[in-house]
Amino acid sequence: MGVNFDLNDLQAFRAVVELGSFRKAAEAVSISQPALSRRIEKLEEALGVRLFERTTRSVTLTTVGRVFAPSAEQLLDDLDVALLGIRDVSSSRLGHVTIACVPSVAYYFLPNVIASYHRRFPRIRVKLLDSSANEVLGAVISGEADFGVSFMGSQESDLEFKVLLQERFVAACRRDHPFARKKRVTWNELYEHEYVSVDKTSGNRLLLDQALSAVAPRVPSVCETRHVTTMLGLIEAGLGVAAVPSMAMPGHDHPILTSVPLVEPVVKRRVGIVTRRGRPLTPAAQEFHRTIIEMKRGGVAGSDAVGDHVTTKEKTRRKSAS
Repeated sequence: MGVNFDLNDLQAFRAVVELGSFRKAAEAVSISQPALSRRIEKLEEALGVRLFERTTRSVTLTTVGRVFAPSAEQLLDDLDVALLGIRDVSSSRLGHVTIACVPSVAYYFLPNVIASYHRRFPRIRVKLLDSSANEVLGAVISGEADFGVSFMGSQESDLEFKVLLQERFVAACRRDHPFARKKRVTWNELYEHEYVSVDKTSGNRLLLDQALSAVAPRVPSVCETRHVTTMLGLIEAGLGVAAVPSMAMPGHDHPILTSVPLVEPVVKRRVGIVTRRGRPLTPAAQEFHRTIIEMKRGGVAGSDAVGDHVTTKEKTRRKSAS
């Protein structure tokens, strides 16, 4: 005897799992809450098990429900793949995608990617885990994130690292700082001024310590933080200067902050997409991955090819000097 449930019942189940609420799930699939409850009851009757524990305040999966949820998701994903080539299906697709990303990339680059993705797939929810480089790798390995965007991962055997771009470190400063009038700044010059740094838990700190073994600061930083975006806030408040990846800098029209290339040596980092080997991306994640690649080629994150990423102001300066 066959199992008597259909696609609508599975979609209702997935919506409740993702949103944790019958009311929100009903809104997501555009039906009434009683109708959604009937679909869940039909699915439970067909399977002969209870999938949710329901109280007046919460909805949680039962043990059997937690086992069934990945299978239901896979069935819907397989169907989604089959429908990818059908015109106009994108606007009605449901699902979710989770991206882990280092904050320096998340703040200025990913918002444009997410906005473009949302226009194409308005009913797919995006969850962004803005975390340290090590936490990004952990989220990808554990499966918490579909994939990551980071500058670390190429040495991990469980992960694949596809380079998106290469960017250099620049000196971030206020427009009224003496550095703002210079064409370039050496690392030794940077350390002659009050500066802010990232602490030892930061992946950027590890990268800089390795690249600057011959450059020793004379005095410690006035403040340490874990994230580059926090450093920029401190610089904006007048707390000195800082070495930051060029992608972390705001646009050339920022009223307070600007940047100058750092030299002697030029320190670069590679930013790329991190995926787990042997685990295919869901259709929603595949589309997000494709959107990142397309927008990178379009120049959102720097040059069209993998190369040095420079700030808009630096490009303007170079053009006027040539």
